[in-house]
Amino acid sequence: MEIESEVRDHVMRIRFNRPEKKNAITSVMYSALADALASAEADVAVRAVLITGSAEAFTAGNDLEDFLKHPPLGLDAPVFRFLFGISQLSKPLVASVSGVAIGIGTTLLLHCDLVYAADNARFALPFTPLGLVPEAASSLLLPRLAGYQRAAEKLLLGEVFDARAANELGLLTRVVPAAELAGLIEAQLARLVSLPAASLRVTKRLMKGADTAAVRLRIEEEAVEFGHRLQGPEAKEAFTAFLEKRKPDFSQFS
Repeated sequence: MEIESEVRDHVMRIRFNRPEKKNAITSVMYSALADALASAEADVAVRAVLITGSAEAFTAGNDLEDFLKHPPLGLDAPVFRFLFGISQLSKPLVASVSGVAIGIGTTLLLHCDLVYAADNARFALPFTPLGLVPEAASSLLLPRLAGYQRAAEKLLLGEVFDARAANELGLLTRVVPAAELAGLIEAQLARLVSLPAASLRVTKRLMKGADTAAVRLRIEEEAVEFGHRLQGPEAKEAFTAFLEKRKPDFSQFS
């Protein structure tokens, strides 16, 4: 299965498992992710949720070929079911990040409570280079987290940045050598599930506060703009160039 999920030791463990495509996410995978989060929310035995990938790739983001075949043009699309699920999850959410974390692989981290990354992790928010706009309320959350100018550099230019830079932005809880990541994750999960579950949930709700409604609204606003941009000529040129393995030419557009 390309999305693996299991409950073990009171933790819902969700793993991207498509290594041949660097865990690029398809519409079917988004459905599985959304279902796993809903199951975790409903299961009283689940006290925390972990999302992880492989040593080489957390996720390379959207699978562009599948993305073009199944564009997310409505809020009932699987990707938005996933985004609403991850942004509204009441239980502690932990991310373990190794290798590439591109697009949604970076933006989903804004909704995690604890984010631990290997020192080989690489991040990018390549929305404008694809003729698109930010997703997952990142246009709201990243400026709040990192400050406007530093967020603008990442969201406007879409360039790759390393774990040190991600940590400086406030995106990560901690960066550790790759060989130490798995042990740290298990230790932190064990600590979480040993704590009072209700206290954890209420503390998370209090920290999120009024942002919960604002985040949902921004996801919806971004979705509308994303749909418009996705059908625009810049995105068509960007995707065509990607599939043809050439540099896109945006000079004809204003």
